[in-house]
Amino acid sequence: MRVIIADDTALIRAGTAALLRQAGIDVAATAADATAILGLVRQHEPDVVILDIRMPPTFTNEGVVAAQRIRAEFPGKGVLLLSLHLDLNYALEMVNSGEGRFGYLLKERLLDIADLVHALHRITAGDAVIDPAIVQALMTRQRAAHTVGRLTAREHEVLGLMAEGLTNQAIGEKLHLSRKTVEAHVTRILERLDIPVEEGIHRRVMAILTFFESR
Repeated sequence: MRVIIADDTALIRAGTAALLRQAGIDVAATAADATAILGLVRQHEPDVVILDIRMPPTFTNEGVVAAQRIRAEFPGKGVLLLSLHLDLNYALEMVNSGEGRFGYLLKERLLDIADLVHALHRITAGDAVIDPAIVQALMTRQRAAHTVGRLTAREHEVLGLMAEGLTNQAIGEKLHLSRKTVEAHVTRILERLDIPVEEGIHRRVMAILTFFESR
């Protein structure tokens, strides 16, 4: 198996390459940023490209963009994202694509090089490898989205303003509603979201958390 590694941290890049070589993996090349990846893929024809999500120059989504370009231009190549950061939007996009030969693992959960090697073999076999923590987060979002989907358009609007930190009075002024009407909307929102009435639970905060989990 041949791989290419792109990570802006020299120690992680060199350490991962050394450990993979010890495990019998051919590390054809390494890179400190995502700009040279496509050229390296053309030159070395790896089975899998290992990418960090956030790399120079902006440290935002360079790895994601590179992964998308690799999957578009080299559909037979595998892509494995290793990151300290959980990007649910990209993870969901990958899952919904229905395609294999990709992986998304959190660096902090890779405690043994054998786990990384196993993931690489699964990817080359055509599988999708998603970190369990990411799967759990996606399931939580899906449940939250289903719950928030019970709200009417007006209730969703009110909940969105609650999430912005507005009081009932401020929400009423913004939507041209009386405070009593806003309070009625809030009560129905809490009921529809199944926020329990229990001591120690701030129902408004729980509703806002559900709103953010659904996004």
